[in-house]
Amino acid sequence: MGMPNEPYYTLIVESYYESGSGLHGDVHVRCVKGQQFAQSLRIRSPKEMRRKYPVGTRFRIYAKLTDKEGGSPFLHTHHSWPYDVLTS
Repeated sequence: MGMPNEPYYTLIVESYYESGSGLHGDVHVRCVKGQQFAQSLRIRSPKEMRRKYPVGTRFRIYAKLTDKEGGSPFLHTHHSWPYDVLTS
């Protein structure tokens, strides 16, 4: 992960359905409109968040902007980091 000086952010995100994106699974997480990051920015999130709660659930997460070996930037929240369920 190539952005060690990037700060950690507290974000409100929501799960959504996207079929055929080429990513693992069809349920993903994106920033809610009005956050400091675009909804199109990918978020790597724990499977538990996406599987345990219905699509459309909103969460408060802690995330870090990063990239993988110089690839496209994305937000990453570790599977062991806490998150809050805001709606389900």
